[in-house]
Amino acid sequence: MFDGSDASRLPPSPRRRFLSFHQLNALAIAGALASAGMIPVADLAFVLFSFVYLHLLSAVAFPPLRPGSDPPVFGARNRLLAAYVSAGAVVGLLLPLAHILDGVLAGDKEGVEAAAPHVFLLTAQVFLEGVTFSGGFSLPVRAFVPIFYNTKRLFTIINWVASEVGKAEGAHGAARRVLAGRALAVANLGFWAFNLFGFLLPIYLPRAFKRYYSGYNNNTIS
Repeated sequence: MFDGSDASRLPPSPRRRFLSFHQLNALAIAGALASAGMIPVADLAFVLFSFVYLHLLSAVAFPPLRPGSDPPVFGARNRLLAAYVSAGAVVGLLLPLAHILDGVLAGDKEGVEAAAPHVFLLTAQVFLEGVTFSGGFSLPVRAFVPIFYNTKRLFTIINWVASEVGKAEGAHGAARRVLAGRALAVANLGFWAFNLFGFLLPIYLPRAFKRYYSGYNNNTIS
């Protein structure tokens, strides 16, 4: 997530060409949600478009400067970033997954359909982050994935919040589920809005461009 996934924190290795266990798990979750008919066609098309577009970016605008993956923007032992990534995984993935499973058991089709697109897009993002790292894409292309997906997911989360707020408290079992859904949707809106506007755009993206163009200048001079 936000290029803070396991792949992005590993030291660069030109021989690393396989996806991690976490990325494969993310792909499995995304596939399960899509096959269950919980994901709008527009979100499926978005994932396909992003996959094609990142290859176009790599070929036309930001080609790799050297074989293998560029080193991550932040060090592999950055504990603060590791804690931040873990918090994002809990708030953005684990708790919403539990909420979706509980909604399936409770018969809350509306709540499941509101939360599922966010989880689908987040798991697709994690998978594509692994693809860009293991595939040796340049830093700007790797930055494109979390920024592009984070922006898209804010719209799905806003829809999720609206669905939870408009739900009657006695619907689908108990007020507990309604209140938990509202709290989870609002927490995700706050977390991912901060991630985009407080971290990715002002901090991560400038550093990624600086490292990329510094390497480009060095290669040009040499």
